[in-house]
Amino acid sequence: MTAEPAPASFAGLHHRPGEPLLLPNAWDHASAGALAARGFPAIATTSLAVAAAVGLPDGEAATREHTVRLALTLGSGPYLLSVDAEDGFSQDPDDVAELARELWAAGAAGINLEDGLGPAGRHAAKIAAVKAAVPGLFVNARTDTYWAGDGDEKDTLRRLDAYQEAGADGVFVPGVTDPERIAALVRHTGVPLNVLYSPAGPTLARLAELGVRRVSLGSLLYRRALGAALDAVADIAAGRTPGGTTPSYADVRALERSVSASTSANSTG
Repeated sequence: MTAEPAPASFAGLHHRPGEPLLLPNAWDHASAGALAARGFPAIATTSLAVAAAVGLPDGEAATREHTVRLALTLGSGPYLLSVDAEDGFSQDPDDVAELARELWAAGAAGINLEDGLGPAGRHAAKIAAVKAAVPGLFVNARTDTYWAGDGDEKDTLRRLDAYQEAGADGVFVPGVTDPERIAALVRHTGVPLNVLYSPAGPTLARLAELGVRRVSLGSLLYRRALGAALDAVADIAAGRTPGGTTPSYADVRALERSVSASTSANSTG
């Protein structure tokens, strides 16, 4: 009998030659299970969906409890989990380190921490505290210079340097789509570069050519799911048959059973 290949570590998925980690973002048990069933070895959460699901604002440190609860729900799944933790829900590095311990205990393999254009030194201190508390947790350090700022190149590089020096395992620059700028960031960084996929930006194949090691989908799938629901109800109201993919009731129940079985196996073995 041929032995099954050992599963890749989360860090290892960032170092496959010519094959960036395409990281889809789930928002609940079913979406994560469906993505895992499609063969994705790693899945992330999305802070927008966590916040929207409970009617709280995204990016304002309002969803720490809900983020941890989702991690507890997904952490035993048959995939590697990375958690979008906004800015760590605190400006105190010790508090962020405690959050990291909770996520690690829940089964998370990675955490995404954003700087929100706050002081780079403060964000670096959070990264260092997390790595000291949970060395095995993959820290993806995000700067918002393109997402919320004007894309200042010097500021971007200064922040990425500080985060790498603090121990970040990867760096994330959402909002950058220009191929030349992406290539320059790849050349500058000594850790895997993560970018956010944009339908108007480079394709996955082009990002691979540029040297990007991780491509996140962010809230895209969640927003597409909401859009599909609105399209479907509009079709029904207009007397049309809704198009698109519709998993059956049995399909969704099968996901429920498979995850329940996985959880049971993990708790007994």
